[in-house]
Amino acid sequence: SPDGEYAEETGLEKEQIVVLRRAFDSFDRDKKGYISPETVSDILRMMGIKVSSTSFKQIIEEIDEDGSGQIEFSEFLQLAAKFLIEEDEEAMMKELKEAFRLYDKEGNGYITTQTLKEILHELDARLTAEELVGIIEEIDEDGSGTVDFDEFMAMMTG
Repeated sequence: SPDGEYAEETGLEKEQIVVLRRAFDSFDRDKKGYISPETVSDILRMMGIKVSSTSFKQIIEEIDEDGSGQIEFSEFLQLAAKFLIEEDEEAMMKELKEAFRLYDKEGNGYITTQTLKEILHELDARLTAEELVGIIEEIDEDGSGTVDFDEFMAMMTG
């Protein structure tokens, strides 16, 4: 489905894409397939996303690849993703802290690289064994076989 492809390209949830599609369509009354940057700004405001006019201009320039001055649906999704996904970063930090605590059962302040492999596999089942080993080697530079919270955070947010 096109929504599935959009989800992969933008990192948005399918539900978010459905909501954004409805918003886009309700403003694209003549079904031209695009809306104006001003309209985009209105939609973001309705979604409770605050954006300064300077950064908005920059983002529009970046996203309006064909320079048409009109924002097509795929461009609109990329733009919305920038805001929606940044909002999620704080929530992600919290989740990572909880995940780390969950796996650091003894409260040592570190987890083993074996445990980290399991976490990574749960987060992304597509990772191959080689990729996992590569990631672990990158993080566990001193070869200690353990990863502390800072190393864990750096990896997850890097």
